[in-house]
Amino acid sequence: MTAVPLPDGYSYGPWHDGPDPLAPPADLRDALDEIGRDVMAGASPRSALEEMLRRGTDRTAGLDELSRRLWQRRSQIQRRNNLNGTLQEVQRLLQEALDAERRELFPDPDDDARFREAQLDALPPGTAAAVNELADYDWRSEQGRENYQQIRDLLGQELMESRFQGMKQALQNAGPEDVERINEMLGDLNDLLDAHARGAEDIQQRFEDFMGKHGEFFPENPRTVEELIDALAERSAAAQRMLNSMSAEQRAELAELTQQAFGDPRLAQQLSRLDSQLQAARPGEDWTGSSRFRGNNPLGMGEGAQAMQDLAELDALAEQLGQSYPGARLEDIDLEALERQLGKDAGVDARRLAELERELRRQGLFERAADGSLRLSPKALRRLGETALSDIVNALRGKTGERETESAGAAGEPTGASRPWRFGDMQPWDVPRTIRNAVLRSVSAGERQVHLDVEDVEVVETEHRTRAAVALLVDTSWSMVSEGRWLPMKRTALALHQLISTRFRNDALQLITFGRYAQSMELPELVGLEGAWEQGTNAHHGLLLAGQHLRRHPDAQPVVLMVTDGEPTAHLEPDGEAVFDYPPQPRTLHKTLSEVDRLAKLGASISVFRLGDDPRLTAFVDLIARRSGGRVIAPDLDGLGAAVVGDYLRTRR
Repeated sequence: MTAVPLPDGYSYGPWHDGPDPLAPPADLRDALDEIGRDVMAGASPRSALEEMLRRGTDRTAGLDELSRRLWQRRSQIQRRNNLNGTLQEVQRLLQEALDAERRELFPDPDDDARFREAQLDALPPGTAAAVNELADYDWRSEQGRENYQQIRDLLGQELMESRFQGMKQALQNAGPEDVERINEMLGDLNDLLDAHARGAEDIQQRFEDFMGKHGEFFPENPRTVEELIDALAERSAAAQRMLNSMSAEQRAELAELTQQAFGDPRLAQQLSRLDSQLQAARPGEDWTGSSRFRGNNPLGMGEGAQAMQDLAELDALAEQLGQSYPGARLEDIDLEALERQLGKDAGVDARRLAELERELRRQGLFERAADGSLRLSPKALRRLGETALSDIVNALRGKTGERETESAGAAGEPTGASRPWRFGDMQPWDVPRTIRNAVLRSVSAGERQVHLDVEDVEVVETEHRTRAAVALLVDTSWSMVSEGRWLPMKRTALALHQLISTRFRNDALQLITFGRYAQSMELPELVGLEGAWEQGTNAHHGLLLAGQHLRRHPDAQPVVLMVTDGEPTAHLEPDGEAVFDYPPQPRTLHKTLSEVDRLAKLGASISVFRLGDDPRLTAFVDLIARRSGGRVIAPDLDGLGAAVVGDYLRTRR
């Protein structure tokens, strides 16, 4: 696309100066949700970030998909092509030339024609040997002469194309003067590389003189002799790998044929010297590799060298996308090479992933823990909580239920809505709504002036808030992990924490986990908690910690919520030791129910969220609900969060 001038002097065209300013921003929320889901499932933040980049997002292909496309392209190159193109074309041209010459000689009755036929019949069987044998043959047939010259030109073009990309097209109609210029360029190039190898002090000046004289042969426009060597060595190594990929017979045929390139053996000699110098200057290039080509599409020497270069580029890109080396970053990906191999869409996806990684780090969504490990920051946890709570609110909207009680007074807090004023209301007016009502009423009545009427008045809706002490007990026994309940449990805790910390800030929330033992946890610890195999569901210890939390807030309404998928199989002894047994001992059940009774005396009714249909579990949680005046809810996993948050709101009302 070219820039299009506008009448006022401005122009528009493709954007080349950095990232596209109109491109959609990186979707951090979706990415963070993906990372948070993996972290809550037990992955470390670092591995969760890497996994998200491998998977990608809804609108951006991940590293795995880009790698799959790379390997698919690599496979296509090898499955579709073979390296016999130059030999096959030379064989075709030679056969046509011989057939045309024989047709020309056949009607001629003289001895010279028979002698020439004998020469043709005595040609060696190999293509290269036959071409060399015919170097001094005086062709009678015009087509034969043209075909033989085409063979020489083809060999010269392919030989140069295999070392200098784009040369085949430039040499389509090369004459003797062009061949002489090429030989001169190669001679000067070899002299320049020889001076570089000897460490000549004026090497930059020699390079500039060389480029001033022969720059047309190097469209990549290198700025130093080192850049020139890099470009030439990469192509020369690809040509050598192409030769390595051929059979010994094919290599021998080509080596012999190249002596006839442009009918001038100096060309092959200069290129052989150039290859030797490049290999000495860049021994780190892959000069010994090879690949297997098994397709039906014949490639010439230039195309074969380009195929080998493409394979090497694909391998390098695969390593960059794999990000498996120390210090790997997405900025390492060669976007130009990626677009060359997979198209512009792949480059856009890689840029988005790099931007996503950069923004996730820059915006402080990760932080270093005291032990040096990477963990989600409070900012990231808030975002995860917002998403989890939003999902739950959307689920609750579809359900029927009582509306929160409206109440006037100093204890009321705005809900964000308004309602018509009623006698006795003490809430502040919603002034914009009141004036709007007056204007609409006056206009509809045809009045020229706006007058306030009592029916226009709307007041700010408030709700009465009391303080609550909330204990959320979550089962962390191994069955929660093995039955796929680990992630829903954590998302439920996130949502409840977000709700209380944003809307019910005066409430005191305590998160308590119980497996073999119970412990109070902060949200970051729970989110990053990994599932561990251990025996025991110690509800007794969890309820004991819940009671301690409620007693620390005697002025608050007690709320106890328990999520579990198993009956109690462990209890805590006075010495602090957890005792496990299955089926549960009577002592375990007795101590657990005793703690339920203590909580009931504090005014706490326990809501139990039963996961699973085990009859023994069902019977026990029903007993807990009866003794505490609470209730049992049996949600499915998708509805766990909505059930817990909904019950908390019901209890608060």
